[in-house]
Amino acid sequence: MLVLVLVSAVVRPFGLPEAVFAVPAAALVVVAGAIPWDHALDEAARLGPVIGFLAAVLVLAQLCDDEGLFQYCGAWMARTAAGRPRRLLAQVFLAASAITAVLSLDATVVLLTPVVFATAARLGARPTPHVYACTHLSNTASLLLPVSNLTNLLAFTASGLSFTRFAALMALPWLAAIAVEYVVFRRFFAIDLDAGAQAPPGADAPALPLFALVTVGCTLAGFVLTSAVGVDPAWAALAGAAALAVRALLRGRTSPKALLNSASVPFLAFVLALGVVVRAVVDNGLDTALGRLIHDGTGLAALFGIAALAAVLANVINNLPAVLVLLPLTVGTGPGAVLAVLLGVNIGPNLTYAGSLATLLWRRIVQAHDTEVRLGEFTRLGLYAVPASLTAAVLALWVSLAVIQGG
Repeated sequence: MLVLVLVSAVVRPFGLPEAVFAVPAAALVVVAGAIPWDHALDEAARLGPVIGFLAAVLVLAQLCDDEGLFQYCGAWMARTAAGRPRRLLAQVFLAASAITAVLSLDATVVLLTPVVFATAARLGARPTPHVYACTHLSNTASLLLPVSNLTNLLAFTASGLSFTRFAALMALPWLAAIAVEYVVFRRFFAIDLDAGAQAPPGADAPALPLFALVTVGCTLAGFVLTSAVGVDPAWAALAGAAALAVRALLRGRTSPKALLNSASVPFLAFVLALGVVVRAVVDNGLDTALGRLIHDGTGLAALFGIAALAAVLANVINNLPAVLVLLPLTVGTGPGAVLAVLLGVNIGPNLTYAGSLATLLWRRIVQAHDTEVRLGEFTRLGLYAVPASLTAAVLALWVSLAVIQGG
């Protein structure tokens, strides 16, 4: 059932949503007795708040787009790049890293990637390095905050860390991984980046979407506050989404149906069903098999081993199932082991198409712009970037744990 769910998510037969296959698969493993009913309910209860949080963040990101945040970002990139592809790459790295960290990787894949296409076309630059940066950073740059990625939300819940402590521990690995990615991109795409481009034609810059920026800032502050007082951060995300939604509805920029669509309800159902199927696999022996490969402790060697295992597993069964499998096996070791899992499942998927759902979605968006992603090129880039950035991130995590956690 897990293989069926993952293959359908990659192939999407007849263009059907992933949930069309995942929900019946989850029901079947329960009916067949592969997982007791109470275990399935426990898994649903564990994932419920995370899924609610994800829905609110997806709506928040879409409403920011409706306010013109991504259009403003594209204009800023075009203006500051001044016709130089290497500078444009740096601007894409900055924008994608910030958007991924604050508004989640889905915002980078779905909303920023088309903007980057348009910006590269406006400058006459080759789009490949800049568009590839969107998918790599949607994974790598999602290390910083609990809200940056669904895998982070799951790990944050299990780790027992506060919002600020999580961010403090992951800040150095986040910076290290992005810096290594940037160096790899500059060398790998040297020919594309040396090709000619032009300064953008003069045009009126779009207005700064101040209300959206202030709302996002207040929402981030809300994440910190709710975490400090023991309230589910989903309430802060809901408040931010509600503030933008009321404004958009009053101004006729959106509709209730559009808000519901932006929440991606079929995808949320897919995540819940996938969790139940993965729990069935874990309960039937996968936890025992993988447990033998995980060493206790948070020394440098142990962190490398956990991160490498997580990266391999993410490329075999996708990063979301991988984190669902590995969290129960590492949570008893402490926050360091949980964060090492995140390094593996967030950086590792840049190696293959199937490593993360975000990469699969990015590929569809690229193809919709009449651009084909070449498997060989994608894999070669991943072979250069993933081992180097993962190594740098693990070393940085080890340092962060020693300094902040005291070892």
